[in-house]
Amino acid sequence: MTPPMDDHALASTPATSAGELLLRTRSANAGLEPKALKDLGDRVSHEFLMAEIGQARPDDAVLSEEGADDQARLSADRVWIIDPLDGTREFSEVGRDDWAVHVALWEKGQLIVGAVARPAKGITYSTSQSDGPKGVAGTPLRLAVSRSRPPEFVTGLAEHLGAQLVPMGSAGVKAMSVLDGEADAYVHAGGQYEWDSAAPVVVASGNGLHASRIDGSALIYNNANPYLPDLVVCRAEVAEAVLAGIRAVSEA
Repeated sequence: MTPPMDDHALASTPATSAGELLLRTRSANAGLEPKALKDLGDRVSHEFLMAEIGQARPDDAVLSEEGADDQARLSADRVWIIDPLDGTREFSEVGRDDWAVHVALWEKGQLIVGAVARPAKGITYSTSQSDGPKGVAGTPLRLAVSRSRPPEFVTGLAEHLGAQLVPMGSAGVKAMSVLDGEADAYVHAGGQYEWDSAAPVVVASGNGLHASRIDGSALIYNNANPYLPDLVVCRAEVAEAVLAGIRAVSEA
């Protein structure tokens, strides 16, 4: 008999497989209008992940961006928090690779495992690995920011810190860029939900990065309202400077 997957594998293996399914879906439906392709990608990945997690852990609850929110999760001990396709805009654009699949597990008050798959790059980041961030902090600092709509707040923060803006796609990609050494911090204050950040945050934290709200407080998951509007993911050695910069810009 094949032994059951541990929780780390149940995050990373389905995230990777969902990403491979999304690659096939995008290739087979390249002629679709962008909105239709986005919707198709969301649906097929959501259905796949729900089936995989449901079969492996039938007693666990799931909070998915693409599923109805069952409030029974609020009394559950274990809740999978998933974003079946993070970065639908990038997914719908031919050749773009800056989109992701998020799978995280919350248990009794905290995130414990997670995975962020970047299918078009053939990479899955997971809490089963703890190698720490690559490289060293840049001089000047590099802030990951939305390529299409960089928020005014982060632009002001970059000016205050003398930092460079590094544009890229999805939230998961931005957070993992800090782990990859392509950026030093990802600061977001424009509104998000728990599925946008849960997997990136637990993977980042498990690899020694700082992760918090922009005021430095803890990120809390499995709330009745899953809206979680802001976060900071950054190298630990620059966290104090980044948080101080956020305070200064917020008070200006």
